Amino acid sequence: MSETIFDKIIRKEIPSQIEYEDEEILAFKDIEPKAPFHVLIIPKKDIPTVNDITEADAELVGKIFIVAAKLAKKYGIDEKGYRLVFNCNEDAGQTVFHLHCHFMGGRKMLWPAG
Repeated sequence: MSETIFDKIIRKEIPSQIEYEDEEILAFKDIEPKAPFHVLIIPKKDIPTVNDITEADAELVGKIFIVAAKLAKKYGIDEKGYRLVFNCNEDAGQTVFHLHCHFMGGRKMLWPAG
């Protein structure tokens, strides 16, 4: 597996605006936000795409959703709503091949998504 920018962010080699961190998960502000609140939530374990998640990763991946709910409550967007997006591979718009969840809120989201 090749190294990504997220690996460097995890190791603190590239600065980021961290919103949450524990032993397994890191959440940081997106550098090109698409909403007033736009955070990327990533596992520290290297999982390139959704297709690479295994049964052994189930608890870790579930923790991404727990972190999203905590952040939504912390920033007061839990009641109004927010969007969680995972892109898988190039046609879906994945540009960094390290599993990540786009957590966006703070504005009305439209559907269908692009």
